[in-house]
Amino acid sequence: MLKPQLALSVIIPASNEEAWITPCLAAVFASHPVPGRAEVIVVANGCRDRTAELARAVPVPPGWEMTVLDLAEGSKPAALNAGEAVARGRVLAWLDADCVVSPGVMAGLVAALAPARALYGGATPVIPAAKSRITRAYARFWQRLPFAQSTAPGYGLYATNPEGRARWGEFPRLISDDTFVRLQFQPAERVQIAAPYSWPMVEGFGPLVKVRRRQDLGVRELEATYPGILAREGKAGLRAGWLMRLVLRDPVGFVTYAAVALAVRLGRGKTGFTRGR
Repeated sequence: MLKPQLALSVIIPASNEEAWITPCLAAVFASHPVPGRAEVIVVANGCRDRTAELARAVPVPPGWEMTVLDLAEGSKPAALNAGEAVARGRVLAWLDADCVVSPGVMAGLVAALAPARALYGGATPVIPAAKSRITRAYARFWQRLPFAQSTAPGYGLYATNPEGRARWGEFPRLISDDTFVRLQFQPAERVQIAAPYSWPMVEGFGPLVKVRRRQDLGVRELEATYPGILAREGKAGLRAGWLMRLVLRDPVGFVTYAAVALAVRLGRGKTGFTRGR
């Protein structure tokens, strides 16, 4: 039996996110109305805090529905699959619990993914000003790199329509779910709306190294599991002249970025779960 159809399902995996889940949900519910109704599915997984309790306490406005699942296992792929199993939306959006969307994001994604052909969508990511000078310098340089400048890079938020979602089955147990989904699509199949969303970076040198190490490991894992998948990236190459101009424009940012990259390289082989912020 087919599930009743809504216009949009927003799936939010959340593990120990009590500091973030309330503003994340409040921003989603403050979005411009989505024609055809929408729902949010919060999947608390492996939480040792009040994430699920706080999520249930957020008022749900007219035009929206909310389901909160509370799973014992602390696994993002399992949370994504559990959330999707109960989702009823035509468009599926996956949102990290530490992100805050602007009012136009959700309705904009529904409109952008309306065509009946496989599409992947994202909004415009904005990294808020960090407290740490190290993180501010790193983020400043990082945002100018080819990946961050590509269409719908997908970190923290990505979405697909039904034709796009048919490209893969359940979420595999991979580190980089966002990159895995993005690379199911060719560059011409990716759309980015102008509406922004906030995606915070971790604070400080040590946490940046840990996150960067995990990101690099995720890319290597993807290539090993799905040989050739990175060829679909379609990002511009890192040209020497362009890089030199960027270095001259922001030498502090470059040195910070290079120091993090060097620390990751020297510590290669270290693994373990690290949050994206």
